[in-house]
Amino acid sequence: MHSFKRREFLKTAGAATTATLLGPKLHALSALQSEAQRPVSANDHIQIALIGAGGPGQGDTRTAIQVPGVKLVAVADCYDGRLAHSKELWGDDISATRDYAEILVRKDIDAVIIGTPDHWHKQASVDAMKAGKDVYCEKPMIHLYSDGPAMIDAAHATKRFLQVGSQRVSSLIYAKAKELLTAGAIGQLNMVTARWDRNSSMGAWNYTVPPDASPETCDWPRFLGAAPKIPFNAEQFFQ
Repeated sequence: MHSFKRREFLKTAGAATTATLLGPKLHALSALQSEAQRPVSANDHIQIALIGAGGPGQGDTRTAIQVPGVKLVAVADCYDGRLAHSKELWGDDISATRDYAEILVRKDIDAVIIGTPDHWHKQASVDAMKAGKDVYCEKPMIHLYSDGPAMIDAAHATKRFLQVGSQRVSSLIYAKAKELLTAGAIGQLNMVTARWDRNSSMGAWNYTVPPDASPETCDWPRFLGAAPKIPFNAEQFFQ
């Protein structure tokens, strides 16, 4: 291509990247602000339910209900403490249950957020789509490779929306990096180095075990599902 000097290339690429990345974000922010100010019609209301109310599920729900017209109406979780906390967060009028099947039979629920442990992702997603609900499923999409076709087939058969929450797959930054690479902007790719650091495992996988954790407050058989049957283990349940 052209033989740019390094400084010229970085200046040009930096300006182009900033405009490409920041432009859509500012446009999206402006659109979201305009959307928030626009009156919401009855047809725009979407009622959602949360299945699996741990940290990721709660975070996804907090974001979802910021969208005008979206309302959380039900929560399912295998730990009583999370069900109680969900009512503290989002109101006593939401229904709370250990059994997500009670949520899926409701005709007033349009979509579900699935924040369960990984080994429940496939079954909860398939059940929800077969019940006529659109699905946002936390990453990873599947626990076993063989689970993938069942989820994809269910989405095609039911014609429901299925979105997997792998945010970096849909990031504008990574899309732009791919565009620059394809255009030859950085020349021949020889190596990629990636790093994701955590200074502490707390909150990553070593979550705090609540003091009331017990077979009475935790639905251990439902939590295990199709997993190997083992005695109650609070660390495995919460971490």
